[in-house]
Amino acid sequence: MITLQRWILPSAGLVLGATALALGLINTATISPANAQEPLLRVLTVTGEGNESIPATLAQVQLGVTAQGNTAEAVQQEIAQRSSAVIELLKSNNVEQLQTTGIRLNPQYDYESSRPRITGYNGSNTVSFEMPTDAVGPLLDDAISAGANQINNVSFIAEDNAIDSARDTALQEATADAQAQANAVLESLNLSAGEIVSIQVNNAVPPKPIPYAAQARLADEAAAHSSTPVEGGEQTVNARVTLQIRY
Repeated sequence: MITLQRWILPSAGLVLGATALALGLINTATISPANAQEPLLRVLTVTGEGNESIPATLAQVQLGVTAQGNTAEAVQQEIAQRSSAVIELLKSNNVEQLQTTGIRLNPQYDYESSRPRITGYNGSNTVSFEMPTDAVGPLLDDAISAGANQINNVSFIAEDNAIDSARDTALQEATADAQAQANAVLESLNLSAGEIVSIQVNNAVPPKPIPYAAQARLADEAAAHSSTPVEGGEQTVNARVTLQIRY
């Protein structure tokens, strides 16, 4: 985006004249008339864009154990046993940011009779963690073998240092793009670029995680595959820089 602007600066004669009148120090007849041509501040405004793609090397996973039964105690015991096995597996694989994200136990009702009655219970225990993308497929299969029967979410992100480096590169590209636009416009008008009077970074935010296409999967679905294929893809860091340049 390119904008040409002209700003009119007040002449020194007008400022001094107005001050003198306010103080009553000089006679109006001694004030010289303002120059016919006022000095102009000419500014060109340009916005450049930069984009840098980086591989998403970390997987963010949320999975869990669900169970149903006749009593709350039976459901809770089954969930506890299977969840302990899953968490032990995850810890043995040195996953990062491991934490429990939800524990649920609810009664199931029969509403067909005149008075609702409890027919059983269902519950779940979910955890989340991070690990390298290239190792998440086999671990998901192992987690299901250990007792997990629900995968709630899998998404992919780049590492922080890679995002920081990509942001710097995108900002450099955006700045170079803005300068190239300014040079092209000014050269076509036989004008020369002066000093940069303003710099504004409009956007240089971390990219959003890339969601995995399969948001949920049960154990019987995983049994049909020897290993779950997982591709993290790429994230793109975008940046915009606006420059104001005198000419």
